Amino acid sequence: MIKYILAALACGTIAGYSNNKLGDVFPNRFVSFYLFNACLVFLLFVMGFALGADKEAPVKIKRAGLRILVLPMTIALGSIVGGIVGGLLLRIDLYASAAVSAGYGWYTLAGPLMGQMFGPEWSALGFMVNFLRELLTIITVSVIVRVDKYAPIALGGATTMDTTLPVIVRYCGSDALVTAFTSGFTLSLMAPLTIITIASLR
Repeated sequence: MIKYILAALACGTIAGYSNNKLGDVFPNRFVSFYLFNACLVFLLFVMGFALGADKEAPVKIKRAGLRILVLPMTIALGSIVGGIVGGLLLRIDLYASAAVSAGYGWYTLAGPLMGQMFGPEWSALGFMVNFLRELLTIITVSVIVRVDKYAPIALGGATTMDTTLPVIVRYCGSDALVTAFTSGFTLSLMAPLTIITIASLR
């Protein structure tokens, strides 16, 4: 499955580069906005359908209760601490490095928001760091899952709600669907609030 994802990513990169070189033959706005959003909505529909088809999903959520929030909260804390450690090692702004990590893999949010809060350089870094988090989840999921069943969910962060959910279910098992979706959804809600909070403490 991973090889098909990487092949699609490579083909998309080549197609986008060729399109720009040929003078915008295919409208970028259509691809980047309408087609991208349509594919994302379809992906969420399929994952939602799979979640709804799981008769045990409501029971699992009810049984877990508030404990289901422990994993995303731990992931959030680990991400921020990791950002601070990275900032110390690189000798850069600790608040900004923590805020970058608080994107939890949501690069389309982290990039623009970091730009508003910390400047254009951090916007680029926020985008790249969180994009790489998503990409690394897809590439390494088959290896990371051997360490722990829920390790790919931690690595994926907010992306486990949508883009990395299919590969996580593929390698972690269908019983990880509820945990991954809930974790990704919670982190997606937390990401903008966490970044803004860290920026306000600067």
